[in-house]
Amino acid sequence: MQFEIYISLGIYFVAMLAIGVYAYRVTTEDMSGYMLGGRNLSPSVTALSAGASDMSGWLLMGLPGAMFVTGISGAWIGIGLIIGAYLNYLLVAPRLRTYTELAGDAVTIPQFFANRFEDKSHLIRAISSIVIIVFFAVYTTSGVVAGGKLFETALGLDYQMGLYVTAGVVVVYTVFGGFLAVSTTDFVQGCIMFVALIMVPVVTLMEVGGLDTAIAGVRAIDPELLNLFRGMTFIGIVSTMSWGLGYFGQPHIIVRFMAIRSVPEIKLARRIGMSWMLVALVGALATGLFGAFYVKTTGASLNDPETIFIFLSTVLFHPLVGGFLLAAILAAVMSTISSQLLVTSSSLTGDFYHTFLRREARSAELVMVGRASVVLVAGVAVFMAQDRNNTILTLVSHAWAGFGAAFGPVVLLSLFWRRMTKQGALAGVVAGAVTVLIWVYAPLGENGQSLSLWMYEMVPGFSVGLLAIVVVSLLSQEPSESIRSKFDEVQSTLA
Repeated sequence: MQFEIYISLGIYFVAMLAIGVYAYRVTTEDMSGYMLGGRNLSPSVTALSAGASDMSGWLLMGLPGAMFVTGISGAWIGIGLIIGAYLNYLLVAPRLRTYTELAGDAVTIPQFFANRFEDKSHLIRAISSIVIIVFFAVYTTSGVVAGGKLFETALGLDYQMGLYVTAGVVVVYTVFGGFLAVSTTDFVQGCIMFVALIMVPVVTLMEVGGLDTAIAGVRAIDPELLNLFRGMTFIGIVSTMSWGLGYFGQPHIIVRFMAIRSVPEIKLARRIGMSWMLVALVGALATGLFGAFYVKTTGASLNDPETIFIFLSTVLFHPLVGGFLLAAILAAVMSTISSQLLVTSSSLTGDFYHTFLRREARSAELVMVGRASVVLVAGVAVFMAQDRNNTILTLVSHAWAGFGAAFGPVVLLSLFWRRMTKQGALAGVVAGAVTVLIWVYAPLGENGQSLSLWMYEMVPGFSVGLLAIVVVSLLSQEPSESIRSKFDEVQSTLA
């Protein structure tokens, strides 16, 4: 059985590496080509790349695990994400694609902020880069942890070996192929995830006797598992749905909008992306809910609820098919890790190395530094992932909130508010990030606990960041005429 699974996973690894080699051969040796693929992504690749890089290992492990434990009350996160993703496509995508090209052809979010507000001091660029590095260190760690758990649970291999294999394959194709390799592998990985999240819940339902039997069985285990409001307060619903706010500030997702071929094609990308996301989320939730009934019915032992997808894949399917389904988890993990590595690398290269250390560096040198940065960041993530007890969903939630609070309000207002100033943008980034860190790590709650146990840190972080931008912008001098003219040019282009 293990042999067949190894074959499936081996084919998957070879395919990802082959894409990396192909991308290396066609990618131009300049920063725009390496970091944004020359702004030439098709709508389908844009949509599935954004979706796959968004829905990391938590989609196939963290979310089904939460559903396994709490029932359908865990669906509030999915509802918030659907709304947030749709608004992200509708509000951010067309304006960001236009603005980043007109504002100095920015290839990173910090560079866009600097160009948008004509920040000659590069302070906002430096601060934004620090935020990216800090929170992506946590986010990337969650993906590596998911890979380690997969190898340990499904293959019976050492957890640390899983960390190194997962990170190693991602590093190879990201280093060589850059953004094109990352986006193309994301597209393939998104297709694999889509199929897997249909197959697993459908076969599970067939195994337990159909939908009616499964629902009746879940109700027999605990009627509250089917209660959408189980254990939920108003604060709880607001907290879980606020995950949707995070989309506006996720660099590894919105960078896809910067890379699409043209603004008119965003509409098609939105339709593809939202359809994929709806099916994927429903499949993940169904896997956790009906998986709970299957485990109860068969008397199986499941020590870690976050491994329910792995468990069902190995017991319900032929090993070759099971290997394909396990590859779906690797697809989810690797698609996100590669995107995060590339964004962090681009920030280290363009926003630190080029801006502060080697302004005279040529494109070939910057690409080389970018590749070295990918290896460095991956090494840090593997080191941080050594703790086997890390919870995937917790790690993702902290990083997601950090980006959403630090960058979300700044991205939105920079695209829609003409009066916004450089000082306001800087205040928003700092206030949002610091609020999240305090909310998560300061012992300010009852009995010295984290305030995040009471309310998800996205809510206060996003609110404080938004307020800081508005107040500081109104108190500071109005933007220059050139800044306002550029803003008007973007609006007229989109009209």
